Formats: sequence, C-alpha cells, structure tokens
Amino acid sequence: PLSVSCSEGVFKCPEDQLPLDYAKIYPDPELEAQVLSLAIRCIHSEEGCRWTGLIKHLQAHLGTCGYNVIPCPNRCSAKLSRRDLPEHVQHGCPKRRVKCEFCASDFTGEAFEGHQGTCPQESVYCENKCGARMMRRLLSQHALAECPKRTQPCTYCAKEFVFDTIQNHQYQCPRYPVPCPNQCGTPSIPREDVPTHLKESCNTAMLLCPFKEAGCKHRCPKLAMSRHLEESTKAHLGMVCALVSRQRQEILELRRDMEELSVSSNGTLIWKISDYARKLQEAKAHSNYEFFSPPFYTHKYGYKLQVSAFLNGNGSGESSHLSVYIRVLPGEYDNLLEWPFSYRVTFSLLDQSDPSLSKPQHITETFHPDPNWKNFQKPGASRSSLDESTLGFGYPKFISHEDIRKRNYVRDNAIFIKASVEIPQKILA
Repeated sequence: PLSVSCSEGVFKCPEDQLPLDYAKIYPDPELEAQVLSLAIRCIHSEEGCRWTGLIKHLQAHLGTCGYNVIPCPNRCSAKLSRRDLPEHVQHGCPKRRVKCEFCASDFTGEAFEGHQGTCPQESVYCENKCGARMMRRLLSQHALAECPKRTQPCTYCAKEFVFDTIQNHQYQCPRYPVPCPNQCGTPSIPREDVPTHLKESCNTAMLLCPFKEAGCKHRCPKLAMSRHLEESTKAHLGMVCALVSRQRQEILELRRDMEELSVSSNGTLIWKISDYARKLQEAKAHSNYEFFSPPFYTHKYGYKLQVSAFLNGNGSGESSHLSVYIRVLPGEYDNLLEWPFSYRVTFSLLDQSDPSLSKPQHITETFHPDPNWKNFQKPGASRSSLDESTLGFGYPKFISHEDIRKRNYVRDNAIFIKASVEIPQKILA
C-alpha cells in the first residue's frame, strides 16, 4: 500500500511525488472497512497480554488492557500499567487519602508516612521494658513518674539506680541518714560517718582514759570523762612519773646500744681532742683532770678498751707533760675471751705536719701487758669508764709541754692520739 508523504506541511503523491491539496484527498470507505477488519494481537503482547481481535476492536481493548499505561487518577505524576494501578493507589501513591487507625485523622499518603510511629493515640509498650502498654501520649509521664524500671538518682548519694532497686540500695547507701546507735540525740548521721561520730562526737560513746599510755585502764562515756580526770589527778601523775622512769631507762639502754654499734672494732682508735687550748687551761685549773676517749674493741667480739689523757699530766708528769693511759672496760663478749688481757698496745701522738713538706715524726710508745697487772684482769660488771678507783696503764711522761710545741702536734687547736692493739691471727679465726 502507498502512503501520502508530508514534508514541511506540503503533502506529496506517493506515485509521482507531485504536491497535493490535502483538502482534496478523500478517504476510501471500502479500504478503511477492509483494514479495520484485519486480525491483530494487542500492542502489549510482548509484555504478556494474550488478547487478539480486529483492528477496529483494539481501542476498546486498550481501555481495559491490564498492560496499558495510564496516569494515576490522584494526579501524582506517576504512570503505571492498569494492572499495577490498584496497588499504587491503595499503598504507594503519595496523594492517596489515608485514615489513621488510632486517632482517625485523615492524611495524604505522603503525610501519613511521617505520622506513623508518632501517633499520640497509638498503643505502645514502655521503652524501659517494664511490660506496661499505653497510648504514646501517656508514655513520657509514665517513664518520668510511674515506670518501675525508670532510672532515678539516690536522694542521698546521687548515684543512678533503677527505681525498683533503689529501695534495696538505701539499706546499704553510705549517705543514708541513720540514728546514732547510742541514742545520743543527734538527729541523723550519714551511715558512713557513724564510726567517726561514735569515736569523736557522740556524748554517750565509751572512751578510754587519755592516760591509757601511762597505764590507766578506766573506760567511761565521754560526758563522764572530765569528772574521772578531776578525781584521778594524783593517780595519773604517779602513772606518768612511772612511765617517765621506764622511758628514761629505755633511753639509757638505747644509748648504750647505739654506743656499742658506733664503737670501732678493728683494734685501732684515732682520738681527736678538739679545743685543745681551752681544755689544757681547764686541766691546769683542776688537778688530775682526766679526758676519756670513746671506747673501742680490739676486734669484732673482742676486748673493750678506752684511752684517757691528762692534758696537764698526772703523777710524775703533772704540770709538765701530756699523760696517756689505756684501760680495759667491761665488754659484751668478756666471757668468751682469755684473761688476763695480754696483747701489745701502741700509743702515738700524731704529727700533723704536711707530709709533702717533711716526714711526720709521730711520738710512739709500745708495751706488753704483764699477766700479773691488776689493770688487765677480767673487769667486773660494775666497772665503768669513769671509775677512778681502777686506773689505766700508760705513760705519765708521754710528751713534755715543750716538745709538743716543736712540731705540728697541735694544729688547728686540736691533737690526735692513736692507740692500736696487735691481735694475733689465731684469735681472729
């Protein structure tokens, strides 16, 4: 079949391509009836429509064809096949009208999506999982004041607790107010402060007497303590005196122990006598004025010895010489040692001259104790460094006042006296 072509508004004959006047073109009723009687399939057959019929019936079919695309009747701009339209109109169209099943309010589909999950009339469960169900508009008040699973701070310690456990917490809450267990009248005390209250503030708490360290065993309520102190002044004074006496004895024993620990135990003593000029004048003013060195041991667990000096001399050296002596003192280990003491003793007055300028010339004397000398027998327990009845053994004329000035035996107003004991190796084993 031939068709009339149209180019730029001018119709041309399909046979000779000459221009035609469209107004003079007339339809052919016979041909048209023939064409309309042809059998065809639906234009949506590839999409799944199974309709077949005459061309003239096609338009009527398209009016009901489920695959034909038509606009949404709600004018929402969507175009869908007729078969999909009911689902769209009922559930998907943003311009559909929806009524909320809870509050009965009317919404467009678009607005209803925002309303869902927020409807104040909808019945919902409590978010704290307490099991309660109510309209959403009542939920905030329930969560704030009614829900047994809501969290709430403890009134006393401010820690957060689930409401139905806060009652149990108050049985242990450290800040929960409780009455004084002694019923002293204090209105309320935080639980954790009760021990301090009983110890320091409670008038009925039992207290030990402040003189308990002195030996008083009295115990009474705080209110009665002042009366006890007034009535027991004399007794307390006696206790304190006894305590002072005991402590004095302990101090003496500790001092003695400290002296023992500080004593040299290698058989050598170097004794510095400071402020020599003053002490010499003191010795000149008092006859037989004796100075004592710190004690020292001959060796570890050995004999305990002490040196003494008469700066102005004594005996045959009085007023002219420095006299030096050594004595045996009662020691901690005397019962383990051989007696009498029999080891060589050496005394030295040390020359303090600079060794780089001249060789020091120490004044030295040595002696061996005689077993018959009383001075070196085992000392009695009562003998002490100040016991003048037991004289030491030594040299009344160790060095004269004239010779002591010849070299630097006195330097910076001090002298050094050295004493050493030679202990055989076998006694040290």
